[in-house]
Amino acid sequence: MAIGDSITEGMEDDSGPNGEYRGFADRLAEHLGGISPDFRYANLGVRGRRMRHIFGEQLDQTLEWKPDLVTVLAGGNDVLRPGGDLDQLAEHFEWGIRRLRDAGIRVVILSGHDTGWIPVLRYYRGRIAVFSMHMRAVAERTGTEIVDLWALNALTDSRAWSDDRLHLNGAGHQIVAARIADLLGFPMGPRESWTDPWSTPPQQLPRILRRRENRRWARQYGVPWLRRRLMGRSSGDGRLPKRPELEYLHDEATRARIALAMEEAGVLESDYDAYAAGDGAAPTSSPSGTKGPDPVD
Repeated sequence: MAIGDSITEGMEDDSGPNGEYRGFADRLAEHLGGISPDFRYANLGVRGRRMRHIFGEQLDQTLEWKPDLVTVLAGGNDVLRPGGDLDQLAEHFEWGIRRLRDAGIRVVILSGHDTGWIPVLRYYRGRIAVFSMHMRAVAERTGTEIVDLWALNALTDSRAWSDDRLHLNGAGHQIVAARIADLLGFPMGPRESWTDPWSTPPQQLPRILRRRENRRWARQYGVPWLRRRLMGRSSGDGRLPKRPELEYLHDEATRARIALAMEEAGVLESDYDAYAAGDGAAPTSSPSGTKGPDPVD
């Protein structure tokens, strides 16, 4: 299961069927579903959702279904609202993570990304950094795996972001999905797919063109986004999750085909619950988060 806000929903990655949003969670599910015929998946992420929603109704639904694995991306919309107490927000975050861990669910936390290169959002950089450190502390105290998006240098490249600079594009979502898959021990490709996905450096526009582009972005995206924040409104008001049920990812025929291929190859069905609560296993540190088990051939 995936719980969270617009990034979990997959906003601006319109590579799904009929241009529907896909995102890192869908991409990860598609990958894991290809190596486990009975894989089931739910995505409760909705744009604009705050901590009280994610560790409210989304948490309740997750605890009811008790999946083997859940990704958590929470707090971003709270951090970007002025005046919020980050320490209290971190306490709520830890409460939610402990609820999941105590239920025996394997959890992968996604921390905040660096916004230092983005106009307007760079002013929130300090708050994002502080809350991300809180998340790392929660991960350490609870023995939870974490993917540190701040440490993914590929995400400081504009080619990973949509025109609104608020959401990842398809390339950015693929980087995040590949990083999580690597952490889980079921890599989607070589390590370079998330550490260095481009063969060329980013294009640097002349200063005058950058200023013109920044003004266009401010008019089209920045000002409307700030206005919604100040008015306490959200683009997700009244919106429901795109995949609200924990259902099989594939139809029966596809599941049978995957199972037969795995049997012929002598491959056992994958187990994603390698760090069940209380099993004594301790994750180890790596440059961009907490490393999971060794890759599975």
